[in-house]
Amino acid sequence: MAKIVYLELPARQHAATKAFYSAALGWGMTDYGPSYSATESLGVNVGLQADLADAPAAPLAVVEVADLEAVLRAVQAAGGEIVRPIFPFPGGRRFQFRDPSGNELAVMQAD
Repeated sequence: MAKIVYLELPARQHAATKAFYSAALGWGMTDYGPSYSATESLGVNVGLQADLADAPAAPLAVVEVADLEAVLRAVQAAGGEIVRPIFPFPGGRRFQFRDPSGNELAVMQAD
């Protein structure tokens, strides 16, 4: 069963966005380099991506699965458009796709 485990938000003003969520919602953030921070204590984790080349244009739901390649094939067979092929990230590998309505999601497999 695949489930949403992560929500990635664009953070063009990284420090200000991190400070906002800390002040507004009490979220503590861990920095993973100069352009990425995340919280891991919300049930669904939230990441802030400041690197504009990697930042999603809108909130990006991340679905965790056990077999990344099998789900990639299933997404393609169902008509999904792969917008980022499988790539590594700290903690695993993932790819991103658009559904027929243009919504972009990511699918990950943990290490």
